[in-house]
Amino acid sequence: MLTKIEHIGIAVSNLEEANKTYETLLGVAPYKAEDVESEGVTTSFFKVGDSKIELLGATHEDSAIAKFIAKRGEGIHHIAYAVEDIEKEMKRLKNEGFKLLNETPKKGADNKLIAFLHPKSSNGVLVELCQDIKK
Repeated sequence: MLTKIEHIGIAVSNLEEANKTYETLLGVAPYKAEDVESEGVTTSFFKVGDSKIELLGATHEDSAIAKFIAKRGEGIHHIAYAVEDIEKEMKRLKNEGFKLLNETPKKGADNKLIAFLHPKSSNGVLVELCQDIKK
């Protein structure tokens, strides 16, 4: 079951400049920056109350984020939802007819296991499922 919106991911061309913009906009500095090699991105996370914003900058020109920006420009890339059991949720959603972009969860940013749903199966929105990695 999806328990809450975990974060909103925003694709940016220049992460350093976007960090400055969002620091000014939100009145806080990012609490975390992280490279996610499997996705070809560097991320910055901002907290706004109980909500989070993730800025995503490409680390190479053939990454999914670089391709997204080339095709659509900067902007909202995905909405991430928190789940308690990502494998169970992936199975449920697949059985409901949603198309998974990955068949098994993978390690993502911010100490999460992640999986994505194809935007064509969710009204044009890339959906990310996130489960906290238990320490």
